[in-house]
Amino acid sequence: MSQDILQMTAMQLLQQYRDKSLSPVEVATAMLDQIEAVDTHTNGFCLVDRETSLALARESEQRYQSGSAQGLLDGVPVAVKDVFLTPMWPTLRGSKTVDPESTLNKSAPTTAALARHGYVPIGKTTTPELGWKGVTDNPIDGVTNNPWNPDKTAGGSSGGSGVAVALGMAPLALGTDAGGSIRIPASFCGIVGLKPSFGEVPHWPASPFATLAHAGPMTWTVEDCALMMNVITEADHRDVNAIPRRGIDYLAELSGGVKGLKIAYSPNLGYIDVDPEVEACVAEAVKVFEDLGAEVVRVDPGFSDPIAAFGHLFYGGAANAMRDLSGKKRALMDPELVKVAEKAGKLGMLEYMGAANAAMALRERMANFHQKYDLLLTPTLPITAFKTGREVPEDWPSTRWPSWTPFTYPFNMTGQPGLSVPCGFDQQGLPIGLHLVGARYNDALVLRAGHAYQQAAPLTDRRPALFAR
Repeated sequence: MSQDILQMTAMQLLQQYRDKSLSPVEVATAMLDQIEAVDTHTNGFCLVDRETSLALARESEQRYQSGSAQGLLDGVPVAVKDVFLTPMWPTLRGSKTVDPESTLNKSAPTTAALARHGYVPIGKTTTPELGWKGVTDNPIDGVTNNPWNPDKTAGGSSGGSGVAVALGMAPLALGTDAGGSIRIPASFCGIVGLKPSFGEVPHWPASPFATLAHAGPMTWTVEDCALMMNVITEADHRDVNAIPRRGIDYLAELSGGVKGLKIAYSPNLGYIDVDPEVEACVAEAVKVFEDLGAEVVRVDPGFSDPIAAFGHLFYGGAANAMRDLSGKKRALMDPELVKVAEKAGKLGMLEYMGAANAAMALRERMANFHQKYDLLLTPTLPITAFKTGREVPEDWPSTRWPSWTPFTYPFNMTGQPGLSVPCGFDQQGLPIGLHLVGARYNDALVLRAGHAYQQAAPLTDRRPALFAR
């Protein structure tokens, strides 16, 4: 029975709660047991507090018994990336420089919204220090490994959340994405991950990476992703960059399919070297959209690689976050993070402003592009997961992670929604992701298209071998 529970989506769990065939305590217990059984191989969680999780599950169970279920997610376990404030647990962001006590008794907008809807927090998931890179390891918790092959990386920076969902340790997880940090682990771990439009999901405290940073859901299905969006998009006055609430029911918007949509397909954005297995797998996925009635046009969006501008903005944010830290504290940090921050700290104002203007120009170009095309399809990543404990693959020409995430970071600069959906596996059995990008604030269409694809070509019955250990 516990294996069945671990494979259930949030939508399925809620139905079982309502008809009394399952209880939140049974589910939380099964998932906590799963963490204990398999997470020694992956290190997806940096904090598990069985007593607190089960106490909240019991409260949920009592609400169902009294006919007073709370909100949209009552009793559903959620894994929380350790950058989101949780009042009962410290939020260390993978850093020895954070005072745990200073983070208690506070909630992020997302965790506050989840609490209003009765969620069961199942634990905090690992992140690289300050969420600074596309793989997951930090000075406190060590390295997070891939659920399909623990010798490979889970990706990052939301790697722990990707592991949690893939291995049935939680049906839902929170992630953040300032350069691909939801979509990278979603692709490597074979799950669904949405980077919403900037401002769609309230986020506080403000990220060090400013307007590059987005908070969003990581799930096993697009349907669960939409369910979670209905909760975490609720208003929170603390995020002064949040757009006005529009009251979208993302679940209701999933129907309608892709028939009649005009979709651009760019296998390499015009400049990216893509692994042939990845390219072939994504090309097959794109055919599904044609079979579903979309008009698919092979076309590049027409911009050159914005990696230099992205690097100024991203690493400049890291430098600013660390500007007041003493040498003693920096000595406790990931030395590679210190290195990139110190380099970025030498940027001139004009260089930084030039990068900001480049992002604005890219935003304008993509706004024009989406006047003609409803969606853009690309691979999520040009490669599959590589050796764990490394920032880049072996024998890679660059030393920094953005060099292998060229499909993700441009759309942090533009603030557009980007969804990674599993579309297949390479010959090693490692997942491959399909990337769906929409116009800013058209998150509902991106989810609708991803749902249509997942319904037509589901991979949701295939779990990692580690799942059943």
